[in-house]
Amino acid sequence: MFNLRMSGMSFDSGLQIVQADVLLSIDGETVIEEPLCIDVGLPALLLSGLEEMEPYRWAPANEWRRMPFFVCGCGDPECRGYSFRVKHTGGGQSEWTLVEEAEDGTYREHETYRISADECRTQLLELGERFLAFVEPLDYNPYFADTVPVVKELVARLKHSAGGADGGR
Repeated sequence: MFNLRMSGMSFDSGLQIVQADVLLSIDGETVIEEPLCIDVGLPALLLSGLEEMEPYRWAPANEWRRMPFFVCGCGDPECRGYSFRVKHTGGGQSEWTLVEEAEDGTYREHETYRISADECRTQLLELGERFLAFVEPLDYNPYFADTVPVVKELVARLKHSAGGADGGR
């Protein structure tokens, strides 16, 4: 069972980031439970419901597809981040592997989790919609300037994939 919950969203206007209390549990195991910045990696997280992902936390902002899904909100890019490699294995399953990245592009694999792709997409869609509603009234100017338009596009793609028999692929 895949459970991704983000509660207590807040906006740091100085850093121009959105933070939340993140809880990620898979098959009853708590993988992440702490306050983190969610908007830096949100586009990559949403895309993971549709495509395979290979992270690289040192990528420039325009390579948003490679960002860690969750990072520390302190503003230091060297600080803690949670990166996942995501593979869609067929049969309605996805495989999330927690990885520890090195600046040279290599990474060390940690735990691997098999999850229901539909269950994941449903929760990602809800998260994307909540994020858009949260930032709409804000004077929000993130490091990746196209965060909101990209999230809107990915939410639309996730909605479309929910209605398709092929899961969006």
